[in-house]
Amino acid sequence: MPTGRSVLRKAVSDQRRYVVGGSALAAAHQGGEALVPVLIGVIIDEAVTTGDAAALLRWLAVLAAVFAGLSVSYRFASRAAERASEQAAHRLRLEVTGRVLDARGGAEAGRLPGALVNIATGDAKRVGAVNGVLPFAVAGLAGLLVSAVLLLRISVPLGLLVLLGTPPLLWLTHLVGRPLERRSGDEQERAAHASGVAADLVAGLRVLKGIGAEAAAVARYRRTSRDSLAATLRAARAHAGHDGVILALTGLFIAVVALVGAHLAARGDITVGQLVAAVGLAQFLLTPFQIFAWVNGQLAQGRASAERIASVLAAPPAVVPGTGVLSGGTAGHVRFSGVTHGTLRGVNLEVRPGELLGVVCPDPADAVHLLECLAREADPGAGSVELDGVPLPELDLDELRSAVLVAAHDADLFEGTLLDNVLAGTRGSTVEPALAAAAADEVAGTLPEGVDTMVAERGRSLSGGQRQRVALARALAADPAVLAVHDPTTAVDAVTEARIAGALREVRRGRTTMAVTTSPALLAAADRVVVLDEGTVRAEGTHAGLVDSDAAYRAVVLS
Repeated sequence: MPTGRSVLRKAVSDQRRYVVGGSALAAAHQGGEALVPVLIGVIIDEAVTTGDAAALLRWLAVLAAVFAGLSVSYRFASRAAERASEQAAHRLRLEVTGRVLDARGGAEAGRLPGALVNIATGDAKRVGAVNGVLPFAVAGLAGLLVSAVLLLRISVPLGLLVLLGTPPLLWLTHLVGRPLERRSGDEQERAAHASGVAADLVAGLRVLKGIGAEAAAVARYRRTSRDSLAATLRAARAHAGHDGVILALTGLFIAVVALVGAHLAARGDITVGQLVAAVGLAQFLLTPFQIFAWVNGQLAQGRASAERIASVLAAPPAVVPGTGVLSGGTAGHVRFSGVTHGTLRGVNLEVRPGELLGVVCPDPADAVHLLECLAREADPGAGSVELDGVPLPELDLDELRSAVLVAAHDADLFEGTLLDNVLAGTRGSTVEPALAAAAADEVAGTLPEGVDTMVAERGRSLSGGQRQRVALARALAADPAVLAVHDPTTAVDAVTEARIAGALREVRRGRTTMAVTTSPALLAAADRVVVLDEGTVRAEGTHAGLVDSDAAYRAVVLS
């Protein structure tokens, strides 16, 4: 099962080629940086103090070559680190997206869509960024080691001071980074929740305006945004405190190194050039410690993000897929036997092959839970659902999804042309009959470029009725053996609804269809109507017969 540690480890190991290469180049850069003050000290001792112009030119040429090497190594180290970072983030985005889209479901449980988007983008980027900082962590360590060796050659006490003082300083850096990690996790969690709330509000903006709920929606987002801001400020304070403490510790350490070097020079134990080199190395030591402070902060955020990604990847599936297949094609015989799920209480319901069945649910929750079981988005707590005599849990999910399609009431359209949306679920079949049956051909006729007109994200450029017709056309074009549609005509006018009802029966002739609806036109076209009330089947018959004999049915369907 994925954990934050394993997610982080895999993100690094998958990019080890670039991480190792970048680390080698970055280490060479930092090692070369450490050589610069030593070379300057050598120039002072061998050329400046002696007045040797030839030696001065020679050592200046060496210094120029070192700077050229520094430029090349830093450039390619940064390129390798950035590539490792971006590729790791990309692979994590694909992993999280794949888990969210997994047919078994479960990853979305308890999370808003916007929160999942935040995890797949922001958190994936933070984990990928760990690959970008690791080469520089290695470079900082290389800089420290080279500095220590050079200081040992100048003076054993100075070298030992750096070698023995660095480990406790790094340990203190790690301790200081722990509060930042905790607050980074809280910040990311609250920011993800705020993103989720914002995405939901934007998606339902038209509905909110229609019911005059803008003020309540704004107030809800304001509360969520304030929580996110408070968490961000706490994390920022932790980050500032972390950097301040690290800077103070490293400044103190460097000051000690410089003081010891000055004392040795005053005693005559080292030359003027060596003193300059020692002071330069002491100042250079600030760079590796700044790198460590930066790396520590990035690792803290990366670990927190890795935990959030792991929570999605490790989410238990909503259903466990089977391995069975339907031999000899799909007849489309559906049977609910004693199904208990959500509001359903022992539902017994049969849909015969080729039948158009109307299902009336006075409680919308009954409809949702019935279709969840048919689509196998969830398994019932008791009872079973069968397709052609085979329990759904025994079937391979791909096999089931190709045979049974549940078209949800709130199905979204995608950004693209109207035709692309209708073709999304087809298997190469023609779409004209589906467009006509759903009255989506009329929608295309009103658009400037017909079926090639671009549709905005979630179909926002279309009216509610137009979106419903295009979504229904998409479901019909898929032509599954079993099709269940949930309130497909609630936003269309009565004339169009009557046309769709007649065409639906014709285009689905010979294949099993469930229309979960209270539309009189659709119910009148059905071969049979079942009333699901208070979680169980209460009545059954034709639409006309139920209208005549059942007052409760009349109240639901005709009111």
